[in-house]
Amino acid sequence: MCVESDGCEIEGCSSSDEVRTLSGSMSPGLRSSPDLHPCKPGQKFRDALLRCRSPLAAAVFLSFGNVLNYMDRYTVTGVLLDIQRQFQVSDGKIGLLQTVFICSFMVAAPIFGYLGDRFNRKVILSCGIFFWSIITLSSSFISKEYYWLFVLSRGLVGIGESSYSSISPTIIGDLFTNNKRTMMLSVFYLAIPLGSGLGYILGAGAKDAAGDWHWALRVSPPLGITAGALILLFVPEPKRGSADQMGACLRTRTSWVCDMKALAKNRSYVFSSLASASVSFATGAFGMWIPIYLTRAQVVQKTVDDCTTDVCSSTDSFIFGAITCVTGLLGVVIGAATTRFCRQRTERADPLVCAVSMLGSAIFICLIFVVAKKNIAGAYVCIFIGETLLFVNWAITADILMFVVIPTRRATAVAFQSFISHLLGDAGSPYLIGQISDKLQESYTTSALWRFLSLGYALMLCPFIIVLGGMFFLATALFFLDDREKAEKQRSTFTLRSASSAAAGHFDIADAARVRAADDCSLEEEGGREGQSHIERQAEQADTTSLLSSGMTS
Repeated sequence: MCVESDGCEIEGCSSSDEVRTLSGSMSPGLRSSPDLHPCKPGQKFRDALLRCRSPLAAAVFLSFGNVLNYMDRYTVTGVLLDIQRQFQVSDGKIGLLQTVFICSFMVAAPIFGYLGDRFNRKVILSCGIFFWSIITLSSSFISKEYYWLFVLSRGLVGIGESSYSSISPTIIGDLFTNNKRTMMLSVFYLAIPLGSGLGYILGAGAKDAAGDWHWALRVSPPLGITAGALILLFVPEPKRGSADQMGACLRTRTSWVCDMKALAKNRSYVFSSLASASVSFATGAFGMWIPIYLTRAQVVQKTVDDCTTDVCSSTDSFIFGAITCVTGLLGVVIGAATTRFCRQRTERADPLVCAVSMLGSAIFICLIFVVAKKNIAGAYVCIFIGETLLFVNWAITADILMFVVIPTRRATAVAFQSFISHLLGDAGSPYLIGQISDKLQESYTTSALWRFLSLGYALMLCPFIIVLGGMFFLATALFFLDDREKAEKQRSTFTLRSASSAAAGHFDIADAARVRAADDCSLEEEGGREGQSHIERQAEQADTTSLLSSGMTS
């Protein structure tokens, strides 16, 4: 089989060979023709590159980029004790690092969501990777007198990472559908715990190897630049909605205001976004403070000494990072398998599985603070089980969004969900936990026991937020079927007659009116039969207009 290019001669093709065009269509074998000319330099390489742009390869490279995104985010957390010691800041100020990062991340997310629904997605997210890689590398050279500049650099990194997290899931959503999409999104969101764990491990490992924590920030940038180049080369730009058999029919775009109104009235989307915020609150606080909490627990037990050297012990960061990697893998696999099994018994499986896992996770996370004072090994067991249950819902939450939101506004939906989950979640949780800890230990700053207990009391807020998230997932289950059915009706309305018109090679006034009517906010506002009858009335008026126009032309 050969690839047909821009009129250049193809070696190895006989007249009976079947030739595949770059667009994917099949053409008869090429015969010798004076119009053919030798291929231009680099043409064969470009053709071979296009053949490598498969959906599976795209999912692999996008997942690799997501791993690096989260690895870079948590590299700082893996060397947090060293940063706190060098810059000589309190718990509250060191928690500001993550808060500034998340605030810039969430503010930029809706902007990139808007751009992702209208422009080339892979170019936007690749530029985002290049941007945060350069900023991270530059921040490793900031001296200890400029802590404010270091905090500012984390905010700029958040902007770069926001572009990737807001857009890349929608590319996977347009490349796969149904169970395949669930599986690929599971792999993609496996990068969250896997990248987070690797951030702890590689950050602490680079610090120990070099004897300087600054080298922890010089690991991920070269990998990030490599990932950005691979995405530009090997990831295709699919038509929005192509996996839902809508690619040829999405000829119009809704306004941003219309998109936001529709999402605000989508109850499954709203409740699942609030549940996602609960998860972000817990994971943000845990990722920042649990290694320090366990170190303080061991100081209380007198198994380790308090850090008084330039390079602090990285043992707890290594162990917590390894646990996060393993629990992330188990959680995503268990979540995907459980959801697939439960879908055979109930159509509400997705939100119900998330709710049960969240409520179970809260129990074991509570036990961490009971066990840690006496037994560190027991605390690690509770962390392992609690994190596994917490990570079950990552990919499922994204799949819920894909079910209840139409393709043309998915990037906006992902970005706004990210905004809400960070605004109400990990944007403030690290700083809030640090402030509560500081307030509780103000009168006992020299007591190692009280420093340990005060941080534990502050972290006890997390299990209650997780229970609240489980309640939000139960609320999602109540409305999931209605919202999914409404999204399916909107998709089918988009394809009404316009698909047959596109196949016939024309797109008349009536078809355009139907698409405009289906794309109008009236479908969300009126819903059900009223919305459908509204569309039918507009289509009938458009038919009349089309006939009159044809008669006048004749």
